[in-house]
Amino acid sequence: MRQPLAGIRVLDAGTRIAAPFCAGILGEQGAEVIKIEDPGGGDKTRVNGPFTTDDDGNRYSLYWSVEGRGRKSVTIDLRQPEGQDLFRRLASESDVMCENFRPGTLERWNIDPSRLDPRLVTARITLYGQHGPKSLHTGFDHNAVAFAGLTHITGPADQPPIRPSLPVSDYLTGVFAAQAVTSLLYERDAKGTGTGGVIDAYLYGSVLRIMEWTIAAYDRLGSVRQRTGNQSDQAAPLDNFGSRDGRYVCIVAVRQEVFERLCEAMGQPELATDERFATLGARRRNRDVVNQTVAEWVSGLDSSTIEELCLHYGVPVGVIYDVADMAADDHVRVRGDVITVDDPVVGPVRQQAPYPRFDDNPLPVPEGAPRLGEHTDEVLSSLLGLSETELTGLRERHVI
Repeated sequence: MRQPLAGIRVLDAGTRIAAPFCAGILGEQGAEVIKIEDPGGGDKTRVNGPFTTDDDGNRYSLYWSVEGRGRKSVTIDLRQPEGQDLFRRLASESDVMCENFRPGTLERWNIDPSRLDPRLVTARITLYGQHGPKSLHTGFDHNAVAFAGLTHITGPADQPPIRPSLPVSDYLTGVFAAQAVTSLLYERDAKGTGTGGVIDAYLYGSVLRIMEWTIAAYDRLGSVRQRTGNQSDQAAPLDNFGSRDGRYVCIVAVRQEVFERLCEAMGQPELATDERFATLGARRRNRDVVNQTVAEWVSGLDSSTIEELCLHYGVPVGVIYDVADMAADDHVRVRGDVITVDDPVVGPVRQQAPYPRFDDNPLPVPEGAPRLGEHTDEVLSSLLGLSETELTGLRERHVI
């Protein structure tokens, strides 16, 4: 089983999502991840719902169970000089550091990259970047998605913008940052430079990067992209269509040969030569009509029948799943996309598997999310050589 980042040590100094997700991806690909948490309560994700209960009836965050997995928890108060010294020493024993504090925070704590080992690769994740007029503005994923323009084009055309249901910019930025980390590790080690580097990864930037042709069309055509709901202003038919059994079915039949096959599946082959639908341009101009025609066909049949017919005729189709559908799907089971993680607090919890895989082999199942400070003594004694007496003193002074 390949673990290409085995032997790499990552300090996860972040909280909530973006930086910890970056560290988590590296961990699932073999790196050792040490999470630095505030002794006063730890990562904010620990108190995010939904909650289950442990054997003693205490609330336990399932959010943390997923996003905190695969790392060791060390509690250090980074506001205290002694804590800052511990962090710098841990950084000198590490390869990567991920953080998502506001710009200037690590500088105030004397643990910014300029004060750390030059071999360290540092991923600094913020809302607006390390510099610029908005760099010190506070905000979260919603602000980043709105600023980058994604919120404006999300939702039906005749309704207000809708935010994506997941913190898209947090997760995207974590992925982009992890890729950049591996690039700098390659430069440091394989190319032999011996030095790391600093990655300026900002939430709105990851969303902006996936905005397709939006900026180019504004630059050359003066067009401002607008909301189109589940349809596309570039092609048709494409939509989520309601079936007789109350399910929704996504059908994408925009290419000419695929549209012709869809007409056969619907038992209406004459539509393929109808002048309103005979070409992609015609269907684009008559988007509402062609989508309504497909909608009427779908509404008269159960989703399973629609899926069977489309698959038989080679038309891209998919019944829209909820989590129960996905968890029960044979393809998901065969691929191993849902795993069982042994959480140290509540026991076995089914979760999404590490992704992607190498050589079509699944990555190892991560260790369960650690209890707050579970590995403090282990890490500080093994990496920094602190004695039991020194650990006790640090704990009495509330440094750890």
